Amino acid sequence: MDSIFSTDIKYLPGMDAKKVSLVKHELDVHTYGDFLQLYPFRYIDRTRIYTVREALSDESLTLVQIKVRIDRVAVVGEGAKRRFVATAYDSTGWAELVWFKAPKWIVGKVEVGREYIAFGRPAIFNGWLSMAHPELEVPITESANRKSVIYGVYSSSEKLTRAGITSRSITRWMHKLLTISAAKIEETLPDYIIERFNLLDRRSAVVNVHFPQSNELLARAQYRLKFEEFLALQLSILKQRNVRVARGSGFVFSNVGEKFNRYYNECLEFELTGAQKRVIRQVRADTLSGNQMNRLLQGDVGSGKTVVGLMCMLLAVDNGFQAAMMAPTEILATQHYESLAPLCQKIGVRVALLTGSTKKRARSKMDEELLSGEIDILIGTHALIEDRVRFANLGFVIIDEQHRFGVVQRSRLWTKNEVAPHVLVMTATPIPRTLAMTIYGDLDVSVIDELPPGRKPIKTMHFFESNRLQVFGFMREQIAKGRQVYVVHPLIKESEKMDYSNVEQGYERIVSAFPPPDYTTVIVHGKMKQSDKDYGMSVFKDGQADIMIATSVIEVGVNVPNASVMVIESAERFGLSQLHQLRGRVGRGAEQSYCILMTGYKLSSVGRKRMESMVQTTDGFELSELDLKLRGYGDLEGTQQSGNMLDLKIASVGRDSDLLQFVRSVAETILAEDALLTSEKNAKLEELVRASEGKDRTIDFSRIS
Repeated sequence: MDSIFSTDIKYLPGMDAKKVSLVKHELDVHTYGDFLQLYPFRYIDRTRIYTVREALSDESLTLVQIKVRIDRVAVVGEGAKRRFVATAYDSTGWAELVWFKAPKWIVGKVEVGREYIAFGRPAIFNGWLSMAHPELEVPITESANRKSVIYGVYSSSEKLTRAGITSRSITRWMHKLLTISAAKIEETLPDYIIERFNLLDRRSAVVNVHFPQSNELLARAQYRLKFEEFLALQLSILKQRNVRVARGSGFVFSNVGEKFNRYYNECLEFELTGAQKRVIRQVRADTLSGNQMNRLLQGDVGSGKTVVGLMCMLLAVDNGFQAAMMAPTEILATQHYESLAPLCQKIGVRVALLTGSTKKRARSKMDEELLSGEIDILIGTHALIEDRVRFANLGFVIIDEQHRFGVVQRSRLWTKNEVAPHVLVMTATPIPRTLAMTIYGDLDVSVIDELPPGRKPIKTMHFFESNRLQVFGFMREQIAKGRQVYVVHPLIKESEKMDYSNVEQGYERIVSAFPPPDYTTVIVHGKMKQSDKDYGMSVFKDGQADIMIATSVIEVGVNVPNASVMVIESAERFGLSQLHQLRGRVGRGAEQSYCILMTGYKLSSVGRKRMESMVQTTDGFELSELDLKLRGYGDLEGTQQSGNMLDLKIASVGRDSDLLQFVRSVAETILAEDALLTSEKNAKLEELVRASEGKDRTIDFSRIS
């Protein structure tokens, strides 16, 4: 593409140094090319003129045009309440057009008896249609009504607005930019793709997405640009998989040996579910293929992923390899170690734990035993990726709750071997299918969709603040039965801007309602010292505390089967996926468990939908799909991680899921014929993929899960 698109935006007419700095910082727009990809987030359609009655009756309208005749005008009120009011009408009703503080530019300009087109935000006042500060124009003829067009609204920010940089400012700059650059916009897709799918050419698409000539052309422009974004993404992901498979470099685990069989026959206290067995078979097939395994294992909290992970690591040990399990927190790593080490000891497998708290002397000894091969399985936190940690023969890696790690962090595990180990990524966060096709698109996906027998579904209830005494009574009943209770808050300290519960206030309230020595309450949050946090966790886990007040730090890593009640304060503050994760902290024993969602009365429509969904279903995958639709990709907890963000400018994984799935099939068809995009007819696609991946990529992402 012409070098004009790499030109710094400081050369765009009308841009001074202050504006350039703000636009670069606030909008991450640095070049002409970046600016062209700053697409409108919505459009105002001024091709349609509504009647007064239509504007009054349709509550969904946010901006409308009406054609009305002025009946009378007046300046009313004094001082700050002074305003200019024009009373107008059409054949269906009456409207009031109001300009507060009666600005001089409007007084005397509106003529009685004349017809105008008024454009603004509709409201109802005393049964009339009311518009505050509408735009006015005189409709000489319909064809001469130059403002009756579709125009885009661009994202801004508080800093930009304060500096006078509004959507209109961006529109003016965009018009100037297209004037000097539109002719130089080159095609990025091969002719056969454009013809096969009847796509708009790229130049027309870019022009019409910013300045649509019609609703039809706007729709075609958006479709073309979304198609291109998704195609670049899916080709990149699937090509990476092809590269990995073409290498054929993966350890072969040919034996199901003594350790695996002894664990299965002597240590399992329950029958594996059908889903667990299916996943183990899939991993077994992968490790026999001669290719490096990259597999994503999804399963709700309590579905038995850890058991599956251990059995897969035992496959590695039986074939002469070491295995590692990396967890995001010391609490979770320690929990894995404490549950797995005694079982492994029974079958002669040596397991070690490495965290930031490991003492220097123990650490030195562990380094030696890892390098000599005496340690079979190493469980730990991000301490595992430090340069000093070296293995004799690392063949299998499990990354638990991997969204807590950046892709660059995870990649450092692969430097532990010349040949990349097999990788099993485990997550209890249900991932929507469309999101899995993007972030984890080059991984094979396994799902544990069954819970172990004997688990009772968690009962979820929604209560308002006025029901608090009732909730406290229920908590006392459960504690009297010997159960324990979590109370989770979204904030640590009181926020002046957010009227949400916080841990400090919550602790005081609980201690007042559940006073010692009759009740014991502990508090745990992310800003505590690690030693204090561990103490609070251990006291609760050992059953010495009745209630734990916490932030969502407990979302991952606490396994207390005796805890039967999860109270989530200001539940509207959490997304559905996080609410579901928190709910999964209870229901881990044989007793009936409960999740109580506490909210205020003032719930948004999205907040109300979340509460209803949580009450109605415990299906994490169903909730994750809904969460993606309600919140969008960017807000899903944990998905925007360092080095692994989707850089989508116009397409949306949630809103455009049907198009994403269609484009995925298109990409698969293309790569089935040309696996590495080396043919001449796909030269533009190869260039598109390279551009989408960026020039600064130094890591081989095809080896990283």
